[in-house]
Amino acid sequence: MKEKGEIYNFCAGPAVLPAEVMEKVKEELRSYGGCGMSVMEISHRSAAFKEILCEAKSRLKELMSIPDDYSILFLQGGASLQFPMVPMNFGKGAYCITGRWAKKAFEAAELQGRGEAFSGSADRNFEYIPKIDPADLPKDAKFLHICDNNTLYGTKFFAPPEMGLPLVSDMSSCILSAPCEVEKYSLIYAGAQKNIGPAGLCVVIIKNSFLESAEDEGLPLMLRYRTYAEHDSLYNTPPTFAVYVANLVFAWLEKKGGLKVMEEINREKAKLLYDCIGNSALYLNKVSPRDRSIMNVPFRLRRRDLEPVFLAEAEKAGLMNLKGHWSIGGIRASIYNAMPIEGVKKLVNFMQQFEGENL
Repeated sequence: MKEKGEIYNFCAGPAVLPAEVMEKVKEELRSYGGCGMSVMEISHRSAAFKEILCEAKSRLKELMSIPDDYSILFLQGGASLQFPMVPMNFGKGAYCITGRWAKKAFEAAELQGRGEAFSGSADRNFEYIPKIDPADLPKDAKFLHICDNNTLYGTKFFAPPEMGLPLVSDMSSCILSAPCEVEKYSLIYAGAQKNIGPAGLCVVIIKNSFLESAEDEGLPLMLRYRTYAEHDSLYNTPPTFAVYVANLVFAWLEKKGGLKVMEEINREKAKLLYDCIGNSALYLNKVSPRDRSIMNVPFRLRRRDLEPVFLAEAEKAGLMNLKGHWSIGGIRASIYNAMPIEGVKKLVNFMQQFEGENL
């Protein structure tokens, strides 16, 4: 195998950031806007940061075509804090279990007596997206919760289920990868560390009428969505540096041509990788073809004894963080927006060469 030249990071998160964004961060790190202070040092209530926050919200609204009757919130705690917050604020949810993170969201609701699992794909190791029957929905559910993209197992809801209930979705690993019909969701949340920016920030997009229905009396103020909406995400100190980087990523996406263009690029990257796997006698992906994620591509080697060798050789070739999640093993390539097509081509070339040398 060739020694590594340029490094390509296939980590599922924290994930690769656009090179242009990293250069801009480097340029401004010690003095933001010529003020002589880093963006990490200025007050979250300063005019400079409020401008960043305003720009970030405006850019995200434009990129995702977010309707006017929705609020955009920038929170801390990652997507995992949303798992208990959603049922705390909105009552009992119906949970479709399509993988690890959907299950964790359900478990957080179940601890409160506010969650019921009614559908899922555990029967086939989460290798497909189940069809949801409205008749199976719990009668007393206040919302339906899905995990839009399954980071571990590589599946994706390509159409939001319309069940007559408010739809809540964890979009951590697919947000901004393609256009989104935001109006079909009542609440979208996404940890930033995959397709938005650094870890520590969670973006929430919430329909105002759903927000108004919150049963949040008695909740600590920091656990109420209403608190953040009423204070423009500035009730306490937000993760200012992460918001700053997110704003740069949003600007980068605008420059690239928006989400329709990104979807075309992402589908091209995914096709290269899935075609390589499909035409191989060594690699195997069991995910239902119609449900295959274009962000996270897990696969196994038919000879499991070769997987440690594959990973070691890949790292030598500059293809980093391809090891599957610790709970399931195997190989996983996360090819988020910031992964250039050259990185996927290099991975495919490596895979073909490795197969030729080991079969």
